[in-house]
Amino acid sequence: MSCHRFLVSPLLAVLAMAFVREAAAATPARHQDYVTDSSTCDGFARLPIVMAPGYCAGLVFGPPPGSFQKRTLKNPRMLLPLADGQQWIVTDLGGWQEGNGAVWLLQARRNLPAQLRPLIRGLDLPHTVALGPDQRIYVGEMGRIFRFDAMAKDPASTIEVVVSGLPDNKLHDNRHPLSHFVFDRDGALLVNVGAPTDSCAPDAGVPKAATCALSEGDDGKAVIRRYEYLGAGKWSAAWTVLARGLRNSLVLLRHESGSLLQAENSIDAPASRDRPYDEINLIRPGAHYGWPYCVDMDSPTAGWRQSKAMDCKSEAHARPVVLLPPHVAPLGAVYYPGTMFPDMKGRLLMSWHGYRATGSRLVAFEVNSQGVPIVAAGAQYAEYAAAGMTMRKFAGPAAQPLVLTERWDLKAGVRPAGAPVGIAVAQDGAIWVADDRNGAVIRIAVDRP
Repeated sequence: MSCHRFLVSPLLAVLAMAFVREAAAATPARHQDYVTDSSTCDGFARLPIVMAPGYCAGLVFGPPPGSFQKRTLKNPRMLLPLADGQQWIVTDLGGWQEGNGAVWLLQARRNLPAQLRPLIRGLDLPHTVALGPDQRIYVGEMGRIFRFDAMAKDPASTIEVVVSGLPDNKLHDNRHPLSHFVFDRDGALLVNVGAPTDSCAPDAGVPKAATCALSEGDDGKAVIRRYEYLGAGKWSAAWTVLARGLRNSLVLLRHESGSLLQAENSIDAPASRDRPYDEINLIRPGAHYGWPYCVDMDSPTAGWRQSKAMDCKSEAHARPVVLLPPHVAPLGAVYYPGTMFPDMKGRLLMSWHGYRATGSRLVAFEVNSQGVPIVAAGAQYAEYAAAGMTMRKFAGPAAQPLVLTERWDLKAGVRPAGAPVGIAVAQDGAIWVADDRNGAVIRIAVDRP
């Protein structure tokens, strides 16, 4: 048997080691069950998540220890409370394959086992669930938005498609396939169309075209589409582009002032621990928010640095109003309307789903009259570390969040790293969160048994 030797330059060796380290950092932690005991959080099994003073986290529904691979609720994403205050609609991604998604009815009461019943199965990556202007339940599925009657004997038979022909981006073939939407004040549907690539650049990182064809024109991706409401439960089949240059708008929400906020998942490559920042944008009709040409406040992306597609320092680039920590992956947000936490009234709650050291958090921001987080001088963000927390300063305008989940990182034998997505507020003011990678629905309440 012969042995072949290859000579590797010191530079290539360093680059290879850097790639291995980054790949390891970007790999989600191996699953760890939540370990609970007999103690409770406001009537639900208390979870070993280190919370801010006065808060506790309770497990509403999740796989019993040792049964994760056989769990019923695979990847819960978004939550919708029903009028009775005890039942919830839960969307379940079912993994990143077509036909495995579901919509469930969850019934949960204090000090009683939760009950889960399937309403619709066989869906393609269902994500958003919302109550429409007609009080029907609407679901965003890959490629379409539909409504249905959750109380019908056969809910699947009541499905009515209201928007079709949305991009059918399949993860790993493309990216960002989820149909997130919100109902605007006039009934129009505002729909996320995610970017089909990370940064619209080939593997070599140098674009051959002057602009990104994927993002331009009336059929461009990385946009927010607006579908006009026609009345009588119907929306126009045509759409207009409300705003573009938004890589993935899985957070869209109107403030009572009328402001429309978007939270942006910025590009991943080149994968750097502290760049680029994720961001919060104040949406203006017709504005371009930079993807794929610009990141952060005014920095050109590596692949488009030599391009003249956009001057990132010019008015052509609508800049973020607030920077978020890099790679936190904001996937859910709501303005807190409840009474359980009076000091939280009106604050912006946001989930940080990212699996790097900045993610796995639920945070709250004080906001100004437009609903935008208030910029704080010297704002810092935290990274999980084995010995505690590492604090880093923002290189731009940022708000200082209240972190409700002070330690939700992986702790062997105790808890998994949290992966929060959807946030909803119950009638009693408790905050409900879907933890998708761990198959759990969690309730955050005042710290009491």
